[in-house]
Amino acid sequence: MSGKQSLAKKEWLKQRFEEGLVFYRSAERGKCFIEYIPAENAWVPIEAAGWLYINCLWVSGSLKGHGYSSELLEECLRDAKAQDKNGVCILCAEGRKREFLADPKFLTHKGFKVSDISDCGINLMYLPLAESAQPPKFKACAKHPKVEENGFVLYYTDQCPYTYYWVPKVQEAAKEHEIPFKAIHITEKEMAQNAPAPVTTYALFRDGKFVTQSIQSDKKFLKLAAE
Repeated sequence: MSGKQSLAKKEWLKQRFEEGLVFYRSAERGKCFIEYIPAENAWVPIEAAGWLYINCLWVSGSLKGHGYSSELLEECLRDAKAQDKNGVCILCAEGRKREFLADPKFLTHKGFKVSDISDCGINLMYLPLAESAQPPKFKACAKHPKVEENGFVLYYTDQCPYTYYWVPKVQEAAKEHEIPFKAIHITEKEMAQNAPAPVTTYALFRDGKFVTQSIQSDKKFLKLAAE
């Protein structure tokens, strides 16, 4: 990760801290962390008042299987209880659709349940702490993701540091190969909460249909465009 990429992410985090965002690292520093925020301030189109939303639960490949994910999740749950929240919720997906999203098998093992499912295969899972709490759910724009424009349309934020590097690369590749491409940079919470996809960090559409939340390199994008 370059310095500029890191700065873009840090600036995004800095602006969220006053909204209640928590960025907690394990003893392994940047290789293991959890990032969560009161759902009312989450940059995703969900209805989850009174819940904590987990932006990211990340453990690098070499450190998986050592209990770090459980440790990080427990820290979030302790905080949720201390804040008297209804519980915690998070996005996940199965198989190849899971890139950059949580593993539903791990979440199920920890007691999470599916509260809502988007048409594109991304699920909203939740772990309640209050028995009478209303489960969180997607807004209609996230449950049925679509855009009106033809060609490629990308919605993205600075939450993930890699968008800072790769989005301009894909824009250049699309222009060079005369591929219709429109990038929409989400810079405000209200815009994110009404975006046409369950994921706002990176949501790529093609001819109106959601394609992927996987961040594309220029080469991956050109391969996708050729299909």
